[in-house]
Amino acid sequence: MQLKAKFWLQFSLLNLLIVASLGLLMRYKIGFEFPFLNQKNLQHSHSHFAFAGWISHTLMVLMVGFLENKGKREEGKGIRMALYNKILIANLICAYGMLVFFIIQGYAALSIVFSTASIFVAYIFGYQFWKDLKQVSPEWLSVPWFKAAIFFNVISSLGTFFLAFMMITKNIHQNEYLASIYYYLHFQYNGWFFFACMGLLFHFLNLKSTEHPFFKKVFWLFFTACIPAYFLSTLWLNLPIWLYVLTVVAAFVQSYAWLKLLAVLAQTRKGYFENYPFFLRYIILFVAVACSIKLLLQLGSTIPALSQLAFGFRPIVIAYLHLVLLAVISLFLLFYIYVNHYFYISKPIKFGIILFSVGVFLNELVLAVQGIASFSYTLIPMVNELLFAVAVLLVLGIAVTTYHSVKKVKIPPVL
Repeated sequence: MQLKAKFWLQFSLLNLLIVASLGLLMRYKIGFEFPFLNQKNLQHSHSHFAFAGWISHTLMVLMVGFLENKGKREEGKGIRMALYNKILIANLICAYGMLVFFIIQGYAALSIVFSTASIFVAYIFGYQFWKDLKQVSPEWLSVPWFKAAIFFNVISSLGTFFLAFMMITKNIHQNEYLASIYYYLHFQYNGWFFFACMGLLFHFLNLKSTEHPFFKKVFWLFFTACIPAYFLSTLWLNLPIWLYVLTVVAAFVQSYAWLKLLAVLAQTRKGYFENYPFFLRYIILFVAVACSIKLLLQLGSTIPALSQLAFGFRPIVIAYLHLVLLAVISLFLLFYIYVNHYFYISKPIKFGIILFSVGVFLNELVLAVQGIASFSYTLIPMVNELLFAVAVLLVLGIAVTTYHSVKKVKIPPVL
């Protein structure tokens, strides 16, 4: 049995369109009159569905695709694709359950049931995928990245369980509540999402340790730095000096590892992208620049004065989260899907992805200007209307991409 990755990735694109549409609706509610639906409930639905229905679902599909491509074909030891199909179905059921019930009731019985179930689906996927990685030759450097991604996905759930414990016992302290949320977010987007994407990148670039010793070293630099880097999100807690120093070191290590990796790739993969379409080269360059900015911003946040400013203004936090989830993770996943020809690349798809990337850039630009202006309590005129217009671009871009990827097309013959 095969995975039918194209079928599952059509769901990915549709889910990204839903995520963007929810973002558009929230922007409309902020800028204009719309009394229906609770904004907080929409936000919970938007974020939970983005994590489970778009990013996690897509990562699972692409990681299983890696197994299908690189796994050994020994009799009686094949990859259990039927099980992975069931896992993907279960994950989508949980994602759509969260999408609907967070909108209807916010944090209540059914939304909590579906979000808890999604964690256990992730556990089952992680266990089976880790087990199946034994069928992949250790020469493929993607393997440790994928194992680390699974590890961080599992430990991120401890944050949600601690939140649930506080709510059940009704013993909620503001600092512990925020620290638990940031714990979950950190090990999701800096752990599970980032390490899985790096595994896919290493697979796409066909990197081997024999080509350059840094390819193996960069994994350990990021892995060892990831756990203390969590405290970058909790600098407002007045950490002990030894823990603060460790956090600063982790931020330096991550920035060094990334910039060094880019330098090594420029040396070992020179001309690698020349035969790929321009729009894909543009997207991967966009992602590389965005990831560099993200890591340098983390490094800058270790300065106490800057940290207090960043955490004190909501537009800065929103800009950072969208920088990671849109400019780095989402655009990389779109790049990986189309560079591996899961869908035939037509002109409308090229237009849609470029339009979406322009929307991502403008979203970051407007949020950054709003955040910087808020330092001096300066109001930017029409900022909510601008962010709504940008959200329209994002929806249009991914709508065009999704429509032309899902619909049946006649591939022109090669002359």
